Amino acid sequence: MFEKAMSTFSEKVESLIQSGKTDLKKAEDGIGVCIKTLSKLQKQVDRDDFEDTQSEIEFFKNIKPIPMSYLIYFTEVRSCELMLPKAGNTHKVRFLEKEIKKINKFFSANNSFVNYMEQNHNYLDPQFFSRSGRTDFSFTPTINYYQNPEFSTSHDMLWAKVQALYRFIHYIREKLEQLQPGSSGNFRERQPSLLLWSGSKTSLVEIIYALYLKGDLNHGTADLKTITSAFEDFFNIKLENIYKTYGEIKARKGPRPKYLHHLAVNLEAKMRQDEEK
Repeated sequence: MFEKAMSTFSEKVESLIQSGKTDLKKAEDGIGVCIKTLSKLQKQVDRDDFEDTQSEIEFFKNIKPIPMSYLIYFTEVRSCELMLPKAGNTHKVRFLEKEIKKINKFFSANNSFVNYMEQNHNYLDPQFFSRSGRTDFSFTPTINYYQNPEFSTSHDMLWAKVQALYRFIHYIREKLEQLQPGSSGNFRERQPSLLLWSGSKTSLVEIIYALYLKGDLNHGTADLKTITSAFEDFFNIKLENIYKTYGEIKARKGPRPKYLHHLAVNLEAKMRQDEEK
């Protein structure tokens, strides 16, 4: 029902994120894309509604929060870009550190709900993600354009903000790294020098795309750029144009994800070997 709208949205957002535009321009354009998508989804819901409660829960838990979370994310980025001090790295770093404190405060205040979602629970889904279960709104966003009672539940907006802040954390980390190289981690200093990727970069791209498409990182909110950066950090490697590499993988004959296929075959062989002992 919503596949076409969501597929188009994903393509536009991914293209925008990978464009050479400034962060401010990406945010401004992204806000427009999100609003158009949410408008389309709302019209579909108004027109067709849902077959049953389960399909309603699925929509407000796993579909609407995707463009909504990007709308909140792009709005946060736009606000940060406009409010970031124009001069003095020290002032900029202090500003970004305050943003991190705000994020930590938000997660602390909503710890129970975040834990519920991260544990993949569903026993409260009828209360959180169906309109009939709504008694009050647990989160009052600065963006209230889509707080229409017929297009909102008590927690779909909150869930969208949680996902948005996962992305926003990565944005702030990159900003800090630009201002003070190395500041975004003691993380880099903690990397074990023994873990160096010794396979081909193409094989690593297969893994990255597989994880991205499966959606098991940050509840599906991690984009390709975020996942790629994490792998580069962890394995002390630089991956060039992964989109070109992905195109080359698609052009293969036979099992195209050769490395993933090889991993599965090896693991299966090892399990059979263990059972025969």
